[in-house]
This record gives sequence, C-alpha cells and structure tokens, in this order.
Amino acid sequence: MGFPGEPPRRQPYVQPESPAGQMPPARAEGWFDPTPPVPQSPVQGERPVESPPYGNAPTPAPGPSSAEPPSRKQAMWSPYDEGPRSRRPLFIALGALAVLVAGGVGLTMLVNSDSTPAPGTAAPTRTATDPAIPQPPSGKFGFAGARTTDPYALTLGELFKHKKVSYGGRSYLMTVRRTDKKCKDAVVGEKLQKALEAAKCTQLLRASFRDASGKIIGTVGVANLKTSAGAAKVVSVGAGKSRKEYLKALPGKDKVTKFLGSGEAFAGGWRHGHYAVMVWFQFKDGHLPKKTEVKQLNQAAFGTVDATVTPALESRSLTGKRP
Repeated sequence: MGFPGEPPRRQPYVQPESPAGQMPPARAEGWFDPTPPVPQSPVQGERPVESPPYGNAPTPAPGPSSAEPPSRKQAMWSPYDEGPRSRRPLFIALGALAVLVAGGVGLTMLVNSDSTPAPGTAAPTRTATDPAIPQPPSGKFGFAGARTTDPYALTLGELFKHKKVSYGGRSYLMTVRRTDKKCKDAVVGEKLQKALEAAKCTQLLRASFRDASGKIIGTVGVANLKTSAGAAKVVSVGAGKSRKEYLKALPGKDKVTKFLGSGEAFAGGWRHGHYAVMVWFQFKDGHLPKKTEVKQLNQAAFGTVDATVTPALESRSLTGKRP
C-alpha cells in the first residue's frame, strides 16, 4: 500500500518458519541471498540438481523417512513463496498511515483555524503597560475647550497647509500667510485689542485668499486664547453693528489680493473652543455689496475656513494635539 498517487507496493516479507516450528537462524543484511549448496555425494547416473529461480522451485516428493537429507527447496528460501509471514510490516504500514492521517488532520485544522475568539471567550485584560486611550473632556469642543487640555501652539502649516483649496465645488488660492505673537497687531479696534489681551492671546495666525474668478478676496484669522469663555468675549466685541472692531486684512503681493483692506467688506467671527476664528471678505473693487452679493461673500468666507481651519481645529478637539 503506497502513498496517494503512487503505484501499489508489495509488502516486505520475512523468513517463514522452519518445518520444525522454529525460525531459521538470523542472517546479516544478505538474508535474501541463496543458501550455499549442501555438499552431497552424487549418485551415479543422476545429474546434479540445479538451483531454480525464485518462486519456481519444484515441490519435492515426500520422502520415506525424516532421516533423508534436506531438499534444495528447504535449503533455499524465496521471498515470493507462500507461507506464514510476520505481521510486523503490516503494523509498520498501519502506523505510518495513522501518522499521515493525523498530520493531515492537524494541518487542516491549522489552516482553517479562525483568529476570532469563540463566543464566550474572555477578552484579554489590559495590563499596566498598555497605553491608556485619552478620553476627551466633557463639553462641545472636547480637548479644544481650553489651553490646559490643548497646550500645543498653532502653526501655519497646520491651519494653512495647501496653497490651493476647494470647498463646495469652489476653489480658492492662498496668496500670503503670517503669524503675529502680538495679537493686537492683527486686529483693528481698541476694544478688540483689550479683549484679546484679557483672554491671554498668545498668537494670531492669518492667511489671505482669492476665488477662481479673482473678484472676491479675503483674510482668515485664528486667535489662540486661554479659555473658551475668553474666546466668546473676543467674538462678542467684534459683533457690533458699527463694525469698528474687526480682523485686520492681510494684503498679498499679487495683482488681486493687494487690494485687501480697501473698501467695504463682510467681517465677523465665531469661536471654536479656546480659539476665536475671524474673517474679512470683500470684492476686489471694494464696492458696497448688495444683499445678494453679501451672500457670495459669506459663502466664500465659510468655504475657505471649512477647507483650511475647521479640520485642524476639529482634530484638536478629538486629540488635544496637532493633526
């Protein structure tokens, strides 16, 4: 019995027992070699008996007495002769087959094993060395609710990373950006300057944009304050009808945004945790916008903020770190 895919094999044989019920004496590795001929006295008129090939030895006639010398059949044994065989090769073959079956079953179980724990299996417990997942503080703005939970300074690359941005199907081009550590230098109005100082403003970052048509231009600014309450105070100061307190426009050096700060504009702001977000948007020629045009300025202002500042501040709300 061979391995799958191989031709059948004959089982190995062992020496049969001798006629007297005893095994022939053990031989060395050449026990398949023919037994040396037994010296006999030739009988006159008879030919010497030749050694037949394996499996073709003639059956000797029964002798009249057990005292006669052993025949050639008894002197030479063939592995193909029929007769009692040892069961050891059969046990070895069955044992090898059992090992192969067990190995195949084990390999199948290993391949088909699922890493998902079975229902009812207890989940691994957290050890003292596992890093704890930070839980955001309660409140609308999470970690960004105060500088104590969001201590890292803002960067221009964080807020205004890309020169060209798009939002809502409209694209905007950034022409200039700047960071002011003296926050009062980036706003207009004494009340607003004092509100920033009272709120512990440490930096005010600005960037200027133009739309694809080149008709709408504007500046976006973000003030870093100590608390959310301080940011709310700053935003309320700049919400007056007189519009005497507002973000200072940041003119660019290009042909379009160099006109920023001249003429009428849409200005305002809102807070995101301890940050105050402020905007200044106008038409390039500075004309007083009509009601329908105010909507265009409003759309451009919120579009540029949502494409730049909003994702960065929302990331800080979740992690308290730079994105």
